[in-house]
Formats: sequence, structure tokens, C-alpha cells
Amino acid sequence: MHPNPAFRGDAKVDQRALYTALIEEVGFGMVFLTTPDGPRVAHVPLLLTDAGTLRFHLALGNALTRHLDGARALAVVNGPDGYVSARWYTDPDQVPTWNYVALEMEGPVRRMDRDGLHALLEDVSAHHEARVSTGTPWTMDKMARIKRDRMMDMIVGFELTVEAWRPTVKLSQNKPAEDRARLIEGIKGEGNLALAALMEQFGK
Repeated sequence: MHPNPAFRGDAKVDQRALYTALIEEVGFGMVFLTTPDGPRVAHVPLLLTDAGTLRFHLALGNALTRHLDGARALAVVNGPDGYVSARWYTDPDQVPTWNYVALEMEGPVRRMDRDGLHALLEDVSAHHEARVSTGTPWTMDKMARIKRDRMMDMIVGFELTVEAWRPTVKLSQNKPAEDRARLIEGIKGEGNLALAALMEQFGK
């Protein structure tokens, strides 16, 4: 989390709605844990529940799988980001920086039972299949039962109860409106439309 309070969210924006939108849109993040073997990270699809828990699954052989149950972990989702050139400022005494959106979530983790894992896999595939523009959505029941069960034996489901939300929304909010307008145009010119749109939203 960035130490500047200006980058910890916008009081005019519903923070939980922002968290939900970021996780749903990105759908992928990292889970960090300090293990007896040292710090480890897993890169995983993530689903946020209405109850504020984060669900994900790992391969059985993943270095984190045997340590997560009952541990306190950190999950991170990154949103749009991009380089901000100092040439876009009117003041020559500025330096380049990096704008970005990121969300850290910390809390205890529990291992799911097999029914929970099955529900997670159905939910995560349904969520993302709905975003595929062509063809008929894929569902788990299209697989042969024996093949599906064998593949489920190779993964483990987990649920992290988020007790601490730490957002960083660093979008040049600490700069004058004139400079922000120039930065937005510069970022648009580089083709980073997602970052520019967020800067416009948070500049209102």
C-alpha cells in the first residue's frame, strides 16, 4: 500500500464496489505466504463472495498448498497501471512516476472440502464463460465423471476471509487539475485507455 493517504481510495466512491469491480474485472491475482521453506507466492484465479471471502484453488503440488490451511495470508489484485512521463507536466521540476491500482487483502485461510471445491470450480468457470463472446458456455458436466473426479483430485480449494482491505489508487490525485488533464491525454496517446479512464473517474 502506498504511504500517501491521497492514494488510498476516494471518499466519493463506494470502496467495496471498487474492490468488487476490480476483482471481477481482473479475475486473477497472487497469494503470498511465509512458509517454513521461505516466502512463497501462488498466481491464481480469484472469486469474491458476497460475504467478503476470497475463493481460489491451487494445484496439489503447489508449494503453498500444504501450508495455507489455518494460516494468515495476503492476496493481491493489480488493476490498470502505466508509466507517467515528466514531459507531460507544465512544471519542469517534476519527475516520472508510475500510476496504478492495486488491492491487498489479508486474512485467515481455510481449506475447502470437496463439495466446496466443486462449487468453486462451477462458479469460476460460469463467471468467465459468460464473458466469452462466441459459442456455447462450457460447464463441468460436459466432462466424463471419472475424468472430472481425477482432475479434482489434483487441486485444492481455499477460502480467505478478508479482515483487512488495503487499496492503492495512485492516479495523480495529488496533482493540479491542469496537470492531470495533460497526463490523461499523454496516457491516452500511449494507448493505455483503461488507466486514463480511471484517472478521469477519480478526478471528478
